[in-house]
Amino acid sequence: MDMLTRRRFLVASGVVGAATLATGAVGYRLSHILETAGDRPSDARTLVLVTLYGGNDGLNTVIPYADPAYHDARPDLAYRPEEVLHLDKSLGLNPGMTGFKRLFDAGRLAIVRGIGYPKPDHSHFRSMDIWQTGQPDRPGNTGWLGRWLDATGGDPRHAVSFEPVLPPVLAGATTAGAAVALREGGVSGAGVPARGPAPATLAGFGTAAPGEPPLQARAARAYADLVSVDAMVGKLAAAPAPSSGAATDDNQPKATGTGGRTALSAQLDLVARCVEANVATRAFSVSLGGFDTHADEKIAQRRQLSELDSAVTAFADRMARTDAGRKVVVAVYSEFGRRVRANASDGTDHGTASDLFVLGSPVRGGFYGRQPSLTDLDDGDLKFTTDFRDAYASLLDGVLHTDPGKVLGGWSGRIDGLLA
Repeated sequence: MDMLTRRRFLVASGVVGAATLATGAVGYRLSHILETAGDRPSDARTLVLVTLYGGNDGLNTVIPYADPAYHDARPDLAYRPEEVLHLDKSLGLNPGMTGFKRLFDAGRLAIVRGIGYPKPDHSHFRSMDIWQTGQPDRPGNTGWLGRWLDATGGDPRHAVSFEPVLPPVLAGATTAGAAVALREGGVSGAGVPARGPAPATLAGFGTAAPGEPPLQARAARAYADLVSVDAMVGKLAAAPAPSSGAATDDNQPKATGTGGRTALSAQLDLVARCVEANVATRAFSVSLGGFDTHADEKIAQRRQLSELDSAVTAFADRMARTDAGRKVVVAVYSEFGRRVRANASDGTDHGTASDLFVLGSPVRGGFYGRQPSLTDLDDGDLKFTTDFRDAYASLLDGVLHTDPGKVLGGWSGRIDGLLA
């Protein structure tokens, strides 16, 4: 994708303005990131943010297997106690998450329960906008990591996305992170985007609904623009595969909204290469889609969670072998959880509070936050017990060594004890 096309897309999305485009998000190559090798303080930590697009069902991820209300609400969708990977006498992990179970037992995985925000929104676009901007009270057009980049006056290469399009979380007011796209079989040497969903799928996302909120309409315009961008790109040239071997896009699940266009393992392989090269990047953004499980959820979600588990635990084990890797913290989140009660299609509909995973050598493993009640509900939804800004503040402070108040509008909450 040439610079003018990329700028046209970003302007259409409304995520960033002209000042940002002048200083970042213009299609970096992996070689541009590797040029910064060795250019970072020896004690600096690295944040890897993993976005699960579609709204992951937290109740079938961290499972309250001992609660009768869980089984009553979803009799066919619930996991039996003997199927669950037990973490304690009441909670366990989805059976597809054996690697996460191992990390939890080793004290390297923290699970933040009941995470959400006030006045939750069931829209994919609006809720993801809230999570990525860190501004639940009002519409925002800068991401929380983009504002961190603004505050540090950093090179765009200090915050890198291995996703097809720069995610809003890395867009600041005066600068933006670097987008290094993947394509089938490897890394784009020239910033060529990954091959994504079919044009008809994107066109569907690009159709605005009458009367929808401005932010959702803005997202629709972005997808409509992406259809024309993909048409301009045409046939992609072949490229050598990364050392770990990336699955082709035809085998990857498609997300609702975005994400899921390149194997998570391939994205994390590139992050690992950058960390091991001791590049200047302090924050990476990767993603996995396909969590919008309105029907036949049990098999589909377990497949997605198994992919997450395999990719993230392999990355964590690799990071544990080097000094630079032992300074990496991974945070995994989704835009919302699902309804407590199963629907008529053996799936779940858009809900609210869910779980957030934080892992890595600096992490003090265990449970954080209070488990939401399955009987004291808000119109069928879980009531959140931990504000997601508490998690962001802890990551900004403990990983990026930045005053969270300057990035999160004065927010002072924390998740005590999460990071060493």
